[in-house]
Formats: sequence, C-alpha cells, structure tokens
Amino acid sequence: MVVTLRRPAARNAINSRMIAELHRVCEELERAPKLLLLTGDDGVFAGGADIGELRRRGRDEALEGINSRLFERVRRLPLPTVAAVPGWALGGGAELAYACDLRIAGTDAVFGNPEPGLGILAAAGACWRLRELVGESVAKQVLLAGRTLDARAALACGLVMDVVPTDRLAAEAHALLDRMARSSALALRLTKLVTDAPGAHPVADDLAQAVLFESPDKEERMTRFLEKHGGRA
Repeated sequence: MVVTLRRPAARNAINSRMIAELHRVCEELERAPKLLLLTGDDGVFAGGADIGELRRRGRDEALEGINSRLFERVRRLPLPTVAAVPGWALGGGAELAYACDLRIAGTDAVFGNPEPGLGILAAAGACWRLRELVGESVAKQVLLAGRTLDARAALACGLVMDVVPTDRLAAEAHALLDRMARSSALALRLTKLVTDAPGAHPVADDLAQAVLFESPDKEERMTRFLEKHGGRA
C-alpha cells in the first residue's frame, strides 16, 4: 500500500483529519496485511504536526496521546513499513518516520524535532524511539540542542538505510519494497514480531521458527532453492 501525506498549504503538517485517515489505513493493514510505503507530496515528507491544533490542545488531549497512539499503531503493523522521506521531516513528521521500520531519504531530506522551541516536548515517540534508532548522544543533540540531521548525517548515524537522488526516491523505495515482497510474508511478519519484542529471548525465536518450519511456503522455497543449485545447500 502506498500512502502519501498531502496538505500542500501546510507542508503536509499532520492534523486531526490526517490522523483519522491514517488510523483507517492501519485498520485495513491490520485486517489484510501488506507492505506499506509512506511518503510526502510536493518535495516534503511532513513539516510537523498542525501548530494551530496543538495550540488548542490541553492536558486532556495530551493524555489521550492523539499522535503517539497512531504512531505506535503504525509501528505495530504486521508487515514492514518504509518511509520514503523527501525534504523536511520535522516534529510529528519526523516521529512518524521514526515509527516506520525502515527509512530511505532523498538527498534534500532533513530530520528534526524543534518542539522545545514551542514550549512542548516531542511526545509522540521521539524521546525514546530516536534514542533506540541513533543512540543517546545523537538523540540528545536533536531533542535538546535542536540539531537537524540532513540526509548525509542521517545515513551516518543509521537513521536511514540509504540516500538517493530525490527524483529517484519513489523508484528506489518501490525497489526496496519489491525486494522484501519476494520474501515469505509469514517469515517477514514473524521476524518483525520477534525483533520488536521487548527483551531478547531464545524461546521467541524457537516458537516463531517452529511455525515457519511447518509452513508450506518454507517447503516450496527450500525445494526451489535446492533444485536451482543442484541439491547443494
């Protein structure tokens, strides 16, 4: 599934309508799992959350976790998700990209979390998810010192897996998804579950592998491999 953030008058800022639409996307992907490509329109991923809406929110809205609940739902989708990031990915836009499994950036991509300058914090996952992605030092540079990560810096710290010319971003993202789509969907799903599980545990590996070892897909794929290579492993 390809989902494009599109609010051209607001640099694709994430507002309540977009949140509702993304919840519907998640509902569909939970019911019928597919790979997800998430990108932004007109050379921008998302320039943040909608500041006008944020200004009106109070304590009760903060406790509802309006953005954070959605981004966590994206994070927990059954099959891998890819954010193809052109241009700005700031604030809530950056946090949405962080929630995806993989990120690929255009050469003009810029990630940042300027929330403290607005009197708030990056409360939709960046304060803990970014640390997991790039380490404590870089996370604090972004979250506390207001550092932005351009495409080259994002690649150097492992936030993105590749940087490509922006006019090739969509094609390269589709090539990545096509490569994953050639793998077993069940194997991808269980690998993601085990990888995302809190705390490593060999029993989780064993249980997931037990399911896969009994799948017809595994038998067919290994048979094709052995036939192609003359019976040699």
